[in-house]
Amino acid sequence: MSWRWNGTYCGGPRSISRRTTGESLQFVEDHRGAFGVKRLCRVLECSRSGFYRWLAGAEARFARQLADAELAEHIHRIHTDSDGTYGSPRVAAELADAGVRVNHKRVERVMRAFGIVGVHLRKKVRTTIPEPSATPVPDLLRRDFTAPEPNTRYVGDITYLPVRDGQFLYLATVLDLCSKRLAGWSIAGHMRTELVTDALKAAALTRGGSLDGAIFHSDNGAQYASKDFAQVCADLGVIRSRGAVGTSADNAAAESFNASLKREILQGRNSWSGPREARLAVFRWVTRYNTRRRHSSIGQISPIAYEQRSITLTTAA
Repeated sequence: MSWRWNGTYCGGPRSISRRTTGESLQFVEDHRGAFGVKRLCRVLECSRSGFYRWLAGAEARFARQLADAELAEHIHRIHTDSDGTYGSPRVAAELADAGVRVNHKRVERVMRAFGIVGVHLRKKVRTTIPEPSATPVPDLLRRDFTAPEPNTRYVGDITYLPVRDGQFLYLATVLDLCSKRLAGWSIAGHMRTELVTDALKAAALTRGGSLDGAIFHSDNGAQYASKDFAQVCADLGVIRSRGAVGTSADNAAAESFNASLKREILQGRNSWSGPREARLAVFRWVTRYNTRRRHSSIGQISPIAYEQRSITLTTAA
C-alpha cells in the first residue's frame, strides 16, 4: 500500500472507514512502526485508547484461537464418526460424555467457523397409495407421538430408496414412540403387503416374539389397509390405528424418521450404485441409530441406551 506523508491514504479515508473494527486495529498494529499509532488511528477513525485495549487482549485472543482449533479437532472426529450427520446439539452431547465441558453455542460457532456442517433436509417423495375401500380403523394417537414406556406404541411408514438407472428399493419401518428405537424394518424391490408385514414381524422378534396390546399406527396406504396386514396384526396381538386419508401430519413421526434416515445415508447423493450398496447403507445406519446415535427427545442418548435405562429404573422401583 502507498501512503502520503500528510496522513491521508491514497484510496481515500471513507473507503478505509468501512473496515471492521478488528481489521482496522490489526492494520494499525501491522503499520504503526512506519506511520505511528496516532496518525493511523486518525485516518482509520478509531480511538488510540481502543487500540491499546485491543493490543492488551492479544494474548487472550490467541489463546482462544488455539482453544477453538483444539475443539474443532474434537468436533471433526465426532462429526466424521457420525458419517458427517451430526449437527451442533449432538456434537455437544458427545463432547459432554467425553468430559469436554463446552456450551452448545460455542460448538455451533466453532463448527460454523471451521466449515463443519451436519446434513440437511431433502425434498420428500411420497410413497403412500390410498386405499379408498379399506375398512375404517380409528386414529388412536391423534398426533400424540409419545408413549409411556417401550413396546406400547409404534408408528410405521414406507419410503423409497433410489438406486441407479431410475430404479427403487422400498423400506418399511416400525418405530417405537417411547425409545425412538427402530424395532423392525424390511427392504424389498416391491411395495406389496409382505413388505410391511415383514417389518412388523421383525419388530415382534425384537420384542421377544410379542407385541401383544401394542398400538401400531400408520397412514391409509393399501398395504396397511389390506386384509393380510390386519391378519398379521391380529396374530401378533397388535391394535391397529390409522390417520385420516391424505393427511400426512397424522403420521408425522414415521415420516420424519424416514426423512432423517434417507438424509443421513444419502448425504446429498441422488442414488446408490445398486441394491446391495443401498441395503448395506441402511443396515449400517440402523445399527448405529439404535446403538449409538443420539436423539434429542430422549436426552441425547441412543434408543437402546434409553431402553436399558428404563429397565434399570423399573427394576429399582
